[in-house]
Amino acid sequence: MARVVRFHQHGGPEVLRIEDVAIAPPARGEVRIRIKALGLNRAEALMRTGTYIETPALPSGLGLEAAGIVEAIGEGVRGFALGDAVSIVPPISMARWPAYGELATFPAELVVKHPPKLGFPEAAAVWMQYLTAYGALIDIAKLARNEFVVITAASSSVGLAAIQIANRVGAIPIAVTRTSAKAQALRDAGAAHVIASAEEDLQSRLEQIAGPNGVRAVLDPVGGPVFMPLTSAMAHGGILIEYGGLSPEPTPFPLFTVLSKSLILRGYRVHEIVQDPARLAVAKAFVIDGLADGTLKPIIARTFPFEEIVAAHRYLESNVQFGKIVVTV
Repeated sequence: MARVVRFHQHGGPEVLRIEDVAIAPPARGEVRIRIKALGLNRAEALMRTGTYIETPALPSGLGLEAAGIVEAIGEGVRGFALGDAVSIVPPISMARWPAYGELATFPAELVVKHPPKLGFPEAAAVWMQYLTAYGALIDIAKLARNEFVVITAASSSVGLAAIQIANRVGAIPIAVTRTSAKAQALRDAGAAHVIASAEEDLQSRLEQIAGPNGVRAVLDPVGGPVFMPLTSAMAHGGILIEYGGLSPEPTPFPLFTVLSKSLILRGYRVHEIVQDPARLAVAKAFVIDGLADGTLKPIIARTFPFEEIVAAHRYLESNVQFGKIVVTV
């Protein structure tokens, strides 16, 4: 038996319960982890409320990221030993492989021996944010040195990871945030420029920063009306990668801007990387190298104990955090 977080109905953070559940031994190709820390993601709040791309049978567990110690190894698994410190690449289904618990089981190919210098809280804050940003900016957009990249929702864990990755390859990150409250923190985190979209004219500021050639790449999880100023400031042949849909407002299609500039508007999910072994191997190597040399460093907004999972989800939905929310087990 182990304590796990489950929900029996959709709703707010208060529907989350800590329950004692029997954890099956790992099947062939799986590894069971004694969890030490969890990384929280917006996707988990969406699944809890019934608005995620996955709709599980209830009651359901949830959670996409964890770090801990290998406790049991299934048949056919090589490369791990009992007691190894590991972290988890987000699984395709968090209902099938939920992370929120004292024990959790995952496919061995999603289990990573991270750099030893990372503590468990930092290791639990790695894979969703860096794989999402890497897949969009490096694997798809092929971001290069001296290119401008716009990163909206820049104070999120993915936004901060994107800033670090842009700097790692010599690109110029432009952070977009709603107000100037987090502007200095974003500069300290590596943003070359910061735009407060509720206080400044987004299109004119982007045009001022990027000049006549425009912005080559945009990474956005918001959608909605911001598509118009973003695409208007983009370079000919530029690419806008959408990995979310946080705006409650309709997202307009900027038809004539897309036509006149030959723009690419591209939807993206981290599962593209996770489901492709070759691409995932390259991505993991990039992230591990960055963690080892210090160019990639997870920023943790706040940690909560496991018993305060409801409070952690309330904080997740407050939108005041700067970086990753971590729960220690």
